[in-house]
Amino acid sequence: MRTLASWGGDPGPGPWILLFPLLWATVIAGAVTVLRRTAWRGRGGPWRGPAGRPAGDSPLAVLGRRFASGEIDEDEYWRRLSVLEEHFGRVDKGVAR
Repeated sequence: MRTLASWGGDPGPGPWILLFPLLWATVIAGAVTVLRRTAWRGRGGPWRGPAGRPAGDSPLAVLGRRFASGEIDEDEYWRRLSVLEEHFGRVDKGVAR
């Protein structure tokens, strides 16, 4: 009787032994792909911002932090903010003027 496990008449598993590992690899790769496109999209963790950078690493956040800590005065803050607006366009509405 001929079975799927034989290859060319030789007893043994033959090429069918690769079927199950390839099937599991395909299932795992598909699950990772689905998760990356849906559940994990745009999430870099609680310490990350939307682009994968640390939250607060934007030039506007750095400028605000420096102003709040007293490193720069109000005039310097507004001057640098206007430079950021020239280079990056209008900045967030969260900045009080």
